[in-house]
Order: sequence, then C-alpha cells, then structure tokens
Amino acid sequence: MAVQPIRLFADPVLRTAAEPVTAFDRTLRELVKSLQATLRAGAGRAGLAAPQIGVPLRVFVYDVDGRSGHLVNPRVEASERTVLADEACLSAPGVWWPLERSYMVTARGRDMYGKPVTVRGLGTLARVLQHEADHLDGVLFIDRLPEDERERFLQEVSS
Repeated sequence: MAVQPIRLFADPVLRTAAEPVTAFDRTLRELVKSLQATLRAGAGRAGLAAPQIGVPLRVFVYDVDGRSGHLVNPRVEASERTVLADEACLSAPGVWWPLERSYMVTARGRDMYGKPVTVRGLGTLARVLQHEADHLDGVLFIDRLPEDERERFLQEVSS
C-alpha cells in the first residue's frame, strides 16, 4: 500500500468530525493498509487517524510498545486516573507538549472485517488511543491544553 502525505495542523479536515464506517469492504481494508504503511514510514510514529491523510472516516491505526492494530468506529472509555506526559502529533511535526490524559483506557470498535475488537491500554498506549480517537472527533491535542499553553503552542508551531 502507498504511503500517504500527512495533513498538517491548519488543514480543515483535521477539525471535522469523521463519519462512521458503514461498509466493511475492500476499500476499507485498503484504507487500513495505507494507514499502516504511512505509520510505519516514519521512525517514532505511534498512531495515525484516517483524517490525517484526508479521509473523513472513523478509523485509526496504532503501533505502541510492541502492540499494533487498528480500530474502526471506536469508542474510548477512560479511567479517572490521569498522568501528565509529553505528547506530539504527526500533523504538527517536531512539537512535543505536556498534556494530561487518562492513564488507562478501554477502546471498543470493529476490525476491518467488521468483527468486534476491544483494546485495553495503559500509559503510552492509552495516550495514543485517546489521541487518535480525538482526531476522529475533529479534536486536536492543542484543544485540551489550558489557554495560555495553547497560545505558546501556536507560537512554536508558527515559528
């Protein structure tokens, strides 16, 4: 599958809620494979959502700490325990920012064939699952920063 260009921070597709997948067909399987190829194309990449390659569907892939997979139409349930850690986004290359996220999540969805999938994640995997699910809702991690931090982030991305 072809590696796709990643949409950058200002692209409106990143601010639009993705549509649910309704057809678990060859086109969806090709999308998942393309997302996987694009994720693997760069060192240190942990997750990628379909909107980041310009496809407004509720699909993402992940590859974290030896665990890789994909979720279609995911729902994420987060624990109350949170942790502050640096976070980055492929749509804002080179910028890392501390962000508080739930330490543990359970993500439920489907695989590319329509079979139910449940992924439980702690630490980094939990962070990636939350981050990618946010992309499907048109939410960027900057939206979760306090206002003063958001302004500093925008200054750094603009420079």
